[in-house]
Amino acid sequence: MKHGVGIVNCSRGGTIDETALIAALDAGQVSFAGLDVFDNEPTPQAAILQHPKISLTPHIGASTNEAQERIGTELANLIIANFSK
Repeated sequence: MKHGVGIVNCSRGGTIDETALIAALDAGQVSFAGLDVFDNEPTPQAAILQHPKISLTPHIGASTNEAQERIGTELANLIIANFSK
C-alpha cells in the first residue's frame, strides 16, 4: 500500500483491522480514515471514536423509505407469528 493513503469503510464492520488501522494512522502510513461501520458494533473501541485522523458518520444504508417499509412489514409478521403460536 502506498504511503499516505486514505481509507474509507462504509460496507461492513470487521472488514478493516481497527487495531492495525490505528497503528497505520499513528505511523503516517495511512493519512486519514472515514468509517461508518465498526468491528464491535454498537460499541466501537474508544481509540477509534477519539482518533483525530478518523471521521465517523452514522451507517444509514437502511434508512430509505423502501427499506423502512420492509423492516416494518417483517417485524409485524414476526409479532403476528409469535402471537399465533
